[in-house]
Amino acid sequence: MSTEEVQTTQLSNGLTCDLPASSPLAKLLKSQRTWVGPDAKKRATILRGAKSIAIVGASPNPSRSSYFVGTYLLQSTDYRVYFVNPNADTILGQKAYPDLASLPEVPDIVDVFRKASDIPAVIEDVLAIGATTVWVQLGIWNEEAAVYAESQGLTIVMDRCLKVEHARFNGGLNLMGFDTGVISSRRAGR
Repeated sequence: MSTEEVQTTQLSNGLTCDLPASSPLAKLLKSQRTWVGPDAKKRATILRGAKSIAIVGASPNPSRSSYFVGTYLLQSTDYRVYFVNPNADTILGQKAYPDLASLPEVPDIVDVFRKASDIPAVIEDVLAIGATTVWVQLGIWNEEAAVYAESQGLTIVMDRCLKVEHARFNGGLNLMGFDTGVISSRRAGR
C-alpha cells in the first residue's frame, strides 16, 4: 500500500483540514485566491493621487482592451499617459516606449496588460525604475507575484480594470452604456 501525499488546507472559515494532494477538492482549494489587495477606498486614493500612468503591454490594435483604456485615459483624465510596447512606434498618436526604463519620468502607476506569468518580470522592472504602484488589469492574476511585490514595498492592485475603477470613483460609468446612477452636485474629480 502506497502512502499518498497529504496537504493541509486552510478553509475560508479559518479551519484547516488534511486532504490527499491529488484530490479534486485539494486542487480546487489550492487554486482559490487568498491574497487580498487594496480596498475601494485605497484604490480611489491611488487614482486620485496619481499624475502619470504607464501602460505596459499597450497595443496599437483598437480591438484590444489596453487601447480602450489608453483612449479613456487620454480623453477623460489629465494623467500623463505613457505607452510601453517594444513592437510599436506610436499608440494613439503618442510615442511608444520599448520598456519602463525608457520613460521620461517614473510613473505613479504602472498599468499592466500582460499575461499572469509575465507579472514577476514586470514587477522587477517596476522595482528597477523606482515606481511604487502596479495595477494589473482585469482577468490577470498572479498571487505569488502580488505577495512578492508587497514584500518589496510596492502597492499592487490585481484583476481590476483601471478605467472601470476610475470611472466608478468619478461617477463616469455611463460611458459606453454603463450607468452608475450617481446623481451629484459635486464636481467630478480626475
